[in-house]
Amino acid sequence: MTAITATTAVPSQELVFLSEVFPLSITQANLASFTVTPEIDQETGNRLSFHLSRKLEQAVAVWHEYRLWVLTPMQQPQLNLSQCQIALLALQQDIPDLCDQPLQLQEASAALASTSVLSKVAFQILRIRQPFRPILVTSVGGLAVNRKIKFWAETIELQGEDYAALSLTIRTEIAYLGSLADFYTNNVTQGSPEALLVGLPIQDFDMGSNGSIVQIIGVIAEHRDRLLQLAAGHATRHFIETAPDDEIVVAIRFGKGKKLFHYTLSALRPSITAETAGQFGFDYGQILQFTKIPNIERQRLLANFKAQAADVLMPYGFAIRRSLNSSEHPDLFWQPVTPVDQTPLLFGKGVIGVRGRVLQGLSNGGVYHRHPDFQPGMIRIAALKLCDSSVNTFLEAAQQRLKRYGFESEIIDRKALSISDLSAAEARAALEKTVNKLITVPVDIVLAFLPQNDRDTDEQDGSSLYHLVYSLLLRRNIASQVIYDGTLTKVEYGQILNQVVPGILAKLGNLPFILAEPLEIADYFIGLDISRLPKAKLAGTLNACASVRLYGKQGEFIHYLLEDALLEGEEIPQRLLERLLPTTLEDKTVLIYRDGRFCGREIPNLLERAQAIGAKFILVECRKSGIPRLYNLRQKTLAAPSQGLALRLSSHEAVLITTQVSERVGLARPLRLTVHDAGQPAPIEKVVDTTLKLTLLHHGALKAPRLPMPIYGADRVAGLRLKGIYPSSLLEGDRQFWL
Repeated sequence: MTAITATTAVPSQELVFLSEVFPLSITQANLASFTVTPEIDQETGNRLSFHLSRKLEQAVAVWHEYRLWVLTPMQQPQLNLSQCQIALLALQQDIPDLCDQPLQLQEASAALASTSVLSKVAFQILRIRQPFRPILVTSVGGLAVNRKIKFWAETIELQGEDYAALSLTIRTEIAYLGSLADFYTNNVTQGSPEALLVGLPIQDFDMGSNGSIVQIIGVIAEHRDRLLQLAAGHATRHFIETAPDDEIVVAIRFGKGKKLFHYTLSALRPSITAETAGQFGFDYGQILQFTKIPNIERQRLLANFKAQAADVLMPYGFAIRRSLNSSEHPDLFWQPVTPVDQTPLLFGKGVIGVRGRVLQGLSNGGVYHRHPDFQPGMIRIAALKLCDSSVNTFLEAAQQRLKRYGFESEIIDRKALSISDLSAAEARAALEKTVNKLITVPVDIVLAFLPQNDRDTDEQDGSSLYHLVYSLLLRRNIASQVIYDGTLTKVEYGQILNQVVPGILAKLGNLPFILAEPLEIADYFIGLDISRLPKAKLAGTLNACASVRLYGKQGEFIHYLLEDALLEGEEIPQRLLERLLPTTLEDKTVLIYRDGRFCGREIPNLLERAQAIGAKFILVECRKSGIPRLYNLRQKTLAAPSQGLALRLSSHEAVLITTQVSERVGLARPLRLTVHDAGQPAPIEKVVDTTLKLTLLHHGALKAPRLPMPIYGADRVAGLRLKGIYPSSLLEGDRQFWL
């Protein structure tokens, strides 16, 4: 840990850092271990251990590294091979689709149980015993707003030794008060069952697991006996027994699992989120105020839920220790020596500024790098107005701001279009004609002023004016910048331009600023992402495409590349990795960020490519979910975490806060960074520092994003590609069109 002392401030005595990671101690591991033949995969092993845990009266089971581990309470005798084998055979009879052949157990040594096994067992105890109950905040128009606990297994490295741990966090759930059957009955006249149900996010009543509907199977009269044979949960069995004969049965996919599960509608309820509320006829804005959890309430709920968890775990020998904190473990928590907003940036003319004063740096030095098209050159602007507000004053202010940053500009054309009396189809047709006329004379960028109600339009059904404008222009390699009517009327022009103008310059290929000091960890930084969209009405099939972006030692954007063919599945294939990682990287060290986990054979393929071209690849997974939150603790009261705060989970993994979030908005969500041990070694401290600095290079907003720039917006880039929205002749280039 000595390497971090040069870049980390020691926490002050009055400020303590806190996490949601709770180390576990176990006094007696009443644990048995078994191998299973024939060999089964991870997904089947997880299902087996889950259902076996529900079948056993007291013991719980987990599947880890091709073994079945069974833990019994301390005051009871350990389950032997014969007992577990009998339970397993009975389970296979109850759930025939668990495995297509009888499974046999063979006793193995439990002395080798790792901390991962122990943390998984603790998680399974809580999952099966379900000691936690939702706490109702309010009921609003057919919805219930609840506080719930989310928990998962963790491992933590303390003084070089691994410990089992749990992470406990509080979240808000917006629950539909009826079942999916109720929702369908109330909306059956709006379309076919497929149109109404397929794609809906859902939650099952039995375990509260979240998934989505993939396809319609039939009605319960045709499937009742089969589903009763498969049903493992009491609630699900009850719904199957009592459902009317004509109730629909649907196939559900939970998470990224390959297997589909069949449910009757009454055993499910719709999941309500900001993205899905409109589908169910709810105004998410009206209930948003209830979703925020005040820090005082969060602190109280964490203490209560921790106590409930401790009571359930105690009979099995587990004790929950205090959450990881900087008072007891100061070496695990880091902050940058230089505050994030004081990070030095390099602008044009050699001017050095700081991240908190980007506009001053641009005014003093101009952009760090001009695109060849503007050395010198006039920025040709066209204006497209589809709203009622006057935009002439704003356009003049934009030109003045561009001039302040060293760019001359000219308004080539202005066109207004009224769409208030047009149908959606007529509006889209009229917009396409207007755009075609607007760009008859070559322009560099179109400023589009759209009505405020378009911001809430569903982009999936083709009715979003924003995506239509974006697509029409991008396919012609013309940049665009959208400003909504509500922004024009409610926000002072100067504040709008503070955000918009640096983004305009970056979209045109200029680099407003870079890091003033080079990053030492690597020569280049690359972001890999794969974006997926389900094929309509086809279960289990995915369309996907990949994108890559290349950045230099000072975080300067160099190049992007889009795959020109759609892919199948989760994995980036070897042929594409080779195309994305050219031989020009020879003798270079490259830090490769993967948005999410590396999949399939991506790691071996990357290492093979590195060896073939003589490069070194540092492989870093950057995950956005399933991450314990971090806090500041002032006078024993929780407070929002400092930007740049990090928690070291092990020598290859850390949690990092990259954003500063207003308390009225919520709490900052961390990133989880994992350095894959198969790649080039890199100190986790340097990976954290590098990642934090790479979040500061967003040229389209003054506020730093959550993700480092090599993968920031990567899902948007690939997602637009899947919708057919991309530079038609420029699947690779040097302009940040996605900003």
